Formats: sequence, C-alpha cells, structure tokens
Amino acid sequence: MPRPDPAPTQLDRDLADLKLLEIAKCYRDVLDEAARKGSSMLEVLGMLIGMEQTVRQQRALERRIRQARLPKRKTLTEYDFNFPKRIPKTAIVRLFDCDFIPRHGCAVLIGPTGTGKSHLLTALGYTVCERGYSVRYTRVVDMLNNLTTAQINGRLADALKVYVRPQTLLLDELGYLPIDKRGADLLFQVVAARYESGSIVLTTNRTFREWGTLFDVDNTLATALIDRLMHHGEALVIKGDSYRMRDKGDDSPPSA
Repeated sequence: MPRPDPAPTQLDRDLADLKLLEIAKCYRDVLDEAARKGSSMLEVLGMLIGMEQTVRQQRALERRIRQARLPKRKTLTEYDFNFPKRIPKTAIVRLFDCDFIPRHGCAVLIGPTGTGKSHLLTALGYTVCERGYSVRYTRVVDMLNNLTTAQINGRLADALKVYVRPQTLLLDELGYLPIDKRGADLLFQVVAARYESGSIVLTTNRTFREWGTLFDVDNTLATALIDRLMHHGEALVIKGDSYRMRDKGDDSPPSA
C-alpha cells in the first residue's frame, strides 16, 4: 500500500507562506536522497532552488503563451524556405533571435496569400514567449472589431491597453478585408501608442503603395503608419505562389 502523506510541519507551512511550493513538495525526497548519497547541505540547497526555479520558469512560459492567444504551434524549422520564389531567409532567421524587441523594432512581412506569413508569425510568437517577452497575437480584423465595440461602449482606453502593454504585438492578415475610416483611425492609435515603446510584427498581402486604397483612400494615414513601422523596422518581402494550391489534391498538410 502507498505510504500516507506525512502531516504538515511548521516548515511546510513556512514554505507555503513563501510560495516555495515546489520545494515544499519535494524537499523530503531530496533530503532522503541526499542522506543516501552523502550530499552536502549546500548541494541540497542548490538542488531545491534549481527545482523551484525550473517549475516557476515553466509556469511563466505557459502563462505567456496563454496570454498571447497564439494559434496552434508552428516552428521555424517546419517552414519550407525552398518553396517561395524569393524570400529574405537571413533576415527572417535573424528576426527569431528577438534582438529587435529590446530596441522596440518592427517588421512587416509582405507577400501573397499562401506564402507562409502567418506560419512565420505564429512560430515567432512562440519563440518570443520562450525568450521571456510578453506577446499578444491577433488578426487585424479581430483587433479592430474589438476596439470598435469598445469605442461604441465607452471602453476604448481599457481595450487599447490589451494591444499596447505587451512587449511584442503580432498583427496578422492586414489587407484581406477593407478597413473603414474608424478602423483605420483605431489601427493608427495602436501603432502610434507603441511607437518607440513596443515592437510590432505585421503580415500583409498588400505592398506599401496599396495601403492608401486599403484605408479608405487615406494616403496620409497610410504614410503615417508606414513611417512609424519602418522608422525602426524592416520590410521582409516574400514572393511566390500559394503553398496551399500546390498541395491541392494532396492529403499531406501544408508546411507553410
């Protein structure tokens, strides 16, 4: 029969008060193992602290991923760099170093539908979480719908915080649907609020010269958006056909 759990001691209660929960759970087993091996108390202390730190780091990562609201996990290694006709591979791989985040840098991935921009953006989101940075992922249309509703209900200031506070904002699929004047103004508020204070990585199927048409023929606003994104950012242009169309009739899942 399994041995019953020992009654809580004052040490257990003290560890719980200090929120050293992993140490509280494991210290008896660690001490028993240390006694068998003849380990020093310094070694025991180091082991317990290491276990506590590992668990806390894992919980923090899981919390960042949960708060990021990322789609199903993708990785950079799954992306087929050989498929697009042209792709700045070196610049994209360098983006995954995450060095742009402390500098509040930005990037815009530009390319036709089906060239893997969302795959890269999602994979970047998980990498950013693993590097310890806060992230928020959203499709542009979802963000604008949320902000529009908040503005109508008088909650815009609070709603904007969701997209301004994270260290990295990932905006997916700009250009797939037209954006009215209200939506364009709200998008500008987000970009302007994050300018030189937080990073943005954005995917779009529209070249910069098309952005004026996208924003209800507002070239001034389009220029202001591009200026802020590109001041400390870079445009990464991908050219090629849709990976999904290549796989039409093939049961294997797309890699991009």
